[in-house]
Amino acid sequence: MRQTELHLTDKDRELIESYRARGLRHAREVNRAHILSALDRGIPEAQIMEVLGVGRTAIWRTRSAYLDGGVEYALCDVARSGKPREYDTDVEAQITALACSEPPEGAKRWTLELLEQAAQKQADIGSISRETIRRLLKKTASSHGAR
Repeated sequence: MRQTELHLTDKDRELIESYRARGLRHAREVNRAHILSALDRGIPEAQIMEVLGVGRTAIWRTRSAYLDGGVEYALCDVARSGKPREYDTDVEAQITALACSEPPEGAKRWTLELLEQAAQKQADIGSISRETIRRLLKKTASSHGAR
């Protein structure tokens, strides 16, 4: 098996040792620090994989990230964009306030269907589905009008 070589600078070694020594980091970051340290000391990949329980790909990616962007880039997770929020906190607050208000005449309590109809009548909320309303209320731990 081909050995992946890596040579760290003294400054990078100090940073990596701080990641390894303190328990204030995510497990992935500590594992990456162990990988970089082991590669720097010339430990074979097979032994790294066995001891740390990581795959060869994790070793290669960690090494590649170090070579591409330095030690911080290799150790820490890069922020991911993810799907942008469809409704901002103002809309969430309006839905929650609506669910906590008195239900419409003829209803004992708010249902998701009634909330959907009432929310769609408000100009600043616009089109919103029952499922979205349900998820927003679940996130706020609201009982959506049950009394």
